[in-house]
Amino acid sequence: MGNRRQKSLSKSIQSALTRDPDRFKKSALGKLIAFFSVYRIKLVRHEKILFDQLRQDIWELNEDEYRGSFHTTRGQPPLKTMGDLGYSGSTFFSTLDAHFLVKSLPRHFEYSFFEGNLLQPYFEYMSQHPDSLLVWITDYIIAPYVTLGTIFGFTPARHIIMENALCGKDEDPAAEGWETYDLKPIDYFFPERDLLPEALVSEETLSKLADTFSDKLHLWRADYEKFWESIQDDTKFLEEANAVDYSLFLVRIPASSEPTVRGRASPWRIGLSSADGRWKYRAAVLDFFYARHKLQAQALSGVVQTFNVIGRQGPMTITTTASEYRAKFLAMIAGFITVH
Repeated sequence: MGNRRQKSLSKSIQSALTRDPDRFKKSALGKLIAFFSVYRIKLVRHEKILFDQLRQDIWELNEDEYRGSFHTTRGQPPLKTMGDLGYSGSTFFSTLDAHFLVKSLPRHFEYSFFEGNLLQPYFEYMSQHPDSLLVWITDYIIAPYVTLGTIFGFTPARHIIMENALCGKDEDPAAEGWETYDLKPIDYFFPERDLLPEALVSEETLSKLADTFSDKLHLWRADYEKFWESIQDDTKFLEEANAVDYSLFLVRIPASSEPTVRGRASPWRIGLSSADGRWKYRAAVLDFFYARHKLQAQALSGVVQTFNVIGRQGPMTITTTASEYRAKFLAMIAGFITVH
């Protein structure tokens, strides 16, 4: 069933990128028929013009190449399945050329925050900060009509398309030397990890919660100052949006590697050379869809605070403030940087 679900969903996503959302309107009968869809639901681009402007005008992505990433020949799957990762229930796909990822947003408090609070500010911020470390979200795809599949959670109704920080790895002869780290402040207590019995979650899922980086980023002074200014601006934007629980996705690439990227040639996208000559660094800020003010976050905070009275587990990302999380996030990054 899972394989059928993922195949149907990948085809729906691929079709959405070629469908004109303004012409996709159903009659009352069409909506009724669509309601009984379970796996192969209809999806359309949300705020198409906004994302067109980001891709073409701000990030300088070639539109033909972008569409080509989602085009397949007969016999090929539309997208490469990456499975259901993490505790959120999100489904992940990759384009066959590995340039872009598709992530579902199945939780109401995530997509309602993104749609209602973050989308327009994200567009404005990225337009003014084209070299931002915030991950490039290149499209947002939604189901315009209610279906049985979305009601019962068989098929997610909302998906973001974002750049893959690992693009170019598959073609690199030194691919085995690539290292990835998904970094959050480690002094937080994570309810997903620390409240759920290990019997209920796999080791693979646990391993994706948060990593530690025990080495140093070796940066030249000029590179450090530009990076630090950018990460401060980015996290200030997230603080003002009241976002918490985001992470820094760090990639270390062997210095001999020359992976390619598309679009605007920002240093931390291409691969910034380390001051010690051993690595190239890529970095992106991910998963900024958790807002402290959303109803579910507030409800979970009450549960967590009650639990902490008994368990005394310490501070948690869902009970912290956006300013406190930002301060700890910046302190984490500062702790593993060496300036030359």
